[in-house]
Amino acid sequence: MEWVTGLLAVFGASLVLLAAIGVLRMPDLFTRMQAATKATTLGLGCLLACAAIQLADPSSMVRVVSIGAFLMLTSPVSTHVIARAAYLTHVPLWKGTIVNEWHLDNQENLREQLDDSSQ
Repeated sequence: MEWVTGLLAVFGASLVLLAAIGVLRMPDLFTRMQAATKATTLGLGCLLACAAIQLADPSSMVRVVSIGAFLMLTSPVSTHVIARAAYLTHVPLWKGTIVNEWHLDNQENLREQLDDSSQ
């Protein structure tokens, strides 16, 4: 059992470290958020599983499951809200971005406005 908890702890800590490196190395807000959210959520999930196995009493299990549920519910929602706010306030994308949906949406809206004004 100690090997399992050790592996979970090392794997979880490694994912959290990769998330931190991703936040430092990624070029824009949207890619930083992806690195931070995905790796951190999985890494903390592994660390919580390690804690649940190591602390086998029921009260610790309830706390660990509660923390895990809270994390799984709030992390994607908060990331979505931040990304939407960044999108609506026109946070600049990385210059190497291939698909810029904001630009495409603006072009369609401009065409619709021109069509409406010409009628």
